[in-house]
Amino acid sequence: MTAPSTATSRTAIRPPLVEVRSIDWVPSHERHGKLWHQGPLWFLGNFQYFSIPIGFIGPSMGLSLIWTVVASVLGIGIGTLFMAFHASQGPRMGLPQMIQSRAQFGFRGVIVPLLATLFTYLAFNVADTVLLGEGLKSSFGWNPVAVAVGAAIIAALLAIFGHDWVHKAFRVLLYISLPLVIIVTLGVIVGAAGGTADPTVKYGFTIVAFMAQLTAAAAYNITYAPYVSDYSRYLPTATKSRAVISAVFFGASSSAIWLIILGAWLAIRLGATDGLAGLQLAGNNVFMHLGDATAILSALALVATMGMNAYGGMLTVLTSIDSFKKIKPTRAARVVTVLVLTVVWFLIAQMVTADGVTTVFSTLTIMLYLLVPWTATNLVDYFLVRKGHYAITDLFTAKGVYGAWAWRGLAAFSVGLVCEIPFMVIPGLGSWVYTGPIANTMGGLDIAWLVGLAATSIAYLIFSRSLDLTAERAATVRSDAELATLES
Repeated sequence: MTAPSTATSRTAIRPPLVEVRSIDWVPSHERHGKLWHQGPLWFLGNFQYFSIPIGFIGPSMGLSLIWTVVASVLGIGIGTLFMAFHASQGPRMGLPQMIQSRAQFGFRGVIVPLLATLFTYLAFNVADTVLLGEGLKSSFGWNPVAVAVGAAIIAALLAIFGHDWVHKAFRVLLYISLPLVIIVTLGVIVGAAGGTADPTVKYGFTIVAFMAQLTAAAAYNITYAPYVSDYSRYLPTATKSRAVISAVFFGASSSAIWLIILGAWLAIRLGATDGLAGLQLAGNNVFMHLGDATAILSALALVATMGMNAYGGMLTVLTSIDSFKKIKPTRAARVVTVLVLTVVWFLIAQMVTADGVTTVFSTLTIMLYLLVPWTATNLVDYFLVRKGHYAITDLFTAKGVYGAWAWRGLAAFSVGLVCEIPFMVIPGLGSWVYTGPIANTMGGLDIAWLVGLAATSIAYLIFSRSLDLTAERAATVRSDAELATLES
């Protein structure tokens, strides 16, 4: 196991300017996080430009404003519930989320969900880069390539400085941007933001459009699940799970619902096809330059979220390497990994030709399909099978009680993914689209993630009946004793 050095394990220290920890366990004397920081962090995580185009998806398929609101609220509620339950694991274990997943998939077997998770981080930052380039060009005429370079540099620096700086940057941006968005929203409510519905476009209800909107909204916060506990692992061990779940749930869900609904209004009443340009227009209609300032702050918040994604991607890459070749999680390893990831997402984004809304929808859909089997396996294991009791030291060795390849988690993940395939509806990746045979007979209705969620959960519960939890409890006692010696 990667443990604190003797110099830092005995004496509490102030958090360093550049974070030291990465994929290693955080001892209690370094748990300097505050519960109230969780709400602002996850509120701003969704209080940015990416949330707005999600509200375009339903209306683009003819869904009315009221049905788009209903689908979005339900989807965000479902997705955030999964995300928030993952957040409760951070204080309990003091580990990055994907290190904890070694208990379900094995020390080396965790590479399977790690690949899906790494895709999520990169796909988010690719989509974010595309959205920023389109939005700032439409709003201010800025060069998309220059925007992409600037966003990549800021996001990389934020990820390199680490956990505490991500929290600080999010709080500052929230305090500045919140009043402006409130004014824009009030302008929409009282009619000062302008806009009238296009009489040539008929909006109503179809189950396909409703489920597409619900799926995209659910995917939005489920995709935070692989790294939500990365930002709660510095909370004190005694932090109550219910308190963490509540703070994360209300922080992440309220801002997402707010901006998705605003996006739907922009699409239907202003005919907006770009979220940032629509936000700018609505704000400037309320009073001069309000929209300009709001749009820039929303773009900056999205750049900060890219830094969060880069940080999570770094942890994922280091966990993947460490699963096959033991590494020392130094600052240098963190910096190099962040820089490599930055170059990768920048180059991929330059090759994307789809528009922003299509990119967002396709990205969220694929991420949801990949992450649902993992989140089901992880949460069922944590809350129903092992009930939060883990031998933490054994998560850092292939010879521990969890083994190198844990067939139960891998099999359940595979069952869930395979069951999803006939129900999948992938809207478009370039010229390639896919609709599964069962989804095709259902007129393109997308319920693949619900099928995957149920299939994975049932499969893992069945497979876990043969676990020797008695032997694991002995390993947990041994692990707790070893950790106690490191704390003394």
